[in-house]
Amino acid sequence: MYITKKTLLINTFTLAACLTSLSVAAAPSPAQLQFFDQLKSLCGKAFAGKTTLDNQPSAAFSGGMVMHVRDCSDTQIQVPFVVGENRSRTWIITKTADGLQLQHQHKHEDGSDDISTMYGGHTATPGWTEAQSFPADDYSKNLFIKTKMPQSIGNTWHMYLYPNESFSYRLTREGREFRVDFDLTKAVALPKANWGAAK
Repeated sequence: MYITKKTLLINTFTLAACLTSLSVAAAPSPAQLQFFDQLKSLCGKAFAGKTTLDNQPSAAFSGGMVMHVRDCSDTQIQVPFVVGENRSRTWIITKTADGLQLQHQHKHEDGSDDISTMYGGHTATPGWTEAQSFPADDYSKNLFIKTKMPQSIGNTWHMYLYPNESFSYRLTREGREFRVDFDLTKAVALPKANWGAAK
């Protein structure tokens, strides 16, 4: 088969584009890695927080709040989010092949899984060293439909981390916004282990 120089050139560009695409998707962005490392540097510490924005106030978030950066590895960070006496919630941030994943683990007091657990999302953009966003993934959307919360399929969760200053957790969707800010300038006493977690 005769191959012209033009065909060869086009095929070369196509192959280069494919390889470039694969290389971009092969690892988290530098900003994501730095964000992860900055959060990991807080491991073993706990910080107090408070709701700073909630356009649909709920009694579920009316107590004192503490985030505890508790279990950390090179690929995953677990952050129990304690509200009052409720120790059901843990944020799980995991490095993946092409970014960061956020999951919300929910447990009952006896340690069993809540029906709404492990929902969250994956980064869709490189983000910034101080900020990462996680739009709801397919697992979460299916879960929200199953549990009769279809309004939540548009959820995007955001985390903002300014070392030695503040950490913020934020939820947005059409008509809904919620945000909790934590003071990183002063560590507080470690809370009891979350429900279902090792002591």
